[in-house]
Amino acid sequence: MIDSHCHLADEKFAGDLDAVVARAKDAGVERVLVVLEGGSASESAQAERLVALWPESRVSIGVHPHQAHEFADDPKRATIVVREQIAKTPAARAVGEIGLDYHYDFSPRAVQQEVFRGQVRLARELDFPVVIHTREADDDTIRVLKEEGGGRVRGVLHCFTGGPSLADAGLALGLYISLAGIITFPKAAELRETVKRVPLDRLMTETDSPFLAPVPHRGQRNEPALVAQVLGTLAELRGVERTELDRRTTANFHSLFRP
Repeated sequence: MIDSHCHLADEKFAGDLDAVVARAKDAGVERVLVVLEGGSASESAQAERLVALWPESRVSIGVHPHQAHEFADDPKRATIVVREQIAKTPAARAVGEIGLDYHYDFSPRAVQQEVFRGQVRLARELDFPVVIHTREADDDTIRVLKEEGGGRVRGVLHCFTGGPSLADAGLALGLYISLAGIITFPKAAELRETVKRVPLDRLMTETDSPFLAPVPHRGQRNEPALVAQVLGTLAELRGVERTELDRRTTANFHSLFRP
């Protein structure tokens, strides 16, 4: 199994990172992609610790739309920060998570868009995939990816919660779609229906830990070992054997991130 998006560099894992890694391995998780906040020294340090514990783990680095306001005076600086951090991080394999979030609007929308645009251009330059966060901003997210990606940016819509239109737009751009614990929630019936339209060769699994623990662990701290719940639910939903879906989603991860 693969956890294609988690936040093991978060301070919530600082006290028991070794145990979290051990549980993931015991559950059959082959590797994880750990998302780092661009410019965060503490997350970079914990990521180094993680790679020492689990050499197969890889990282993605980007400025999240929630932090875009920190670069409001000079949005181009966000790209510089991410570029420099990737250059000194051997385990880096992607730019992200990046995108737009109009639900919380922690950062002005114009600033979010400029920071997002610069990082998509950086991904093109580095030939790295992008890890996309979009919330209540689907049209603008797809527009920026079309305008700045030029049809040459690979990537994934992470923790997908959108409807058929976003799924279809993402697939048309060649993006993968990654499902997290939300797919197990009782009220996620519409999401489960949308997921049925996604080809198996475009699906991935994630936890987004420490957030969004799947049923029956909802409300607890999430961790990579629990990606097994996501995989099991997705296999049942798609009517395929769990081992076959595991094989397919693992191959998709390797195809996109080239770990």
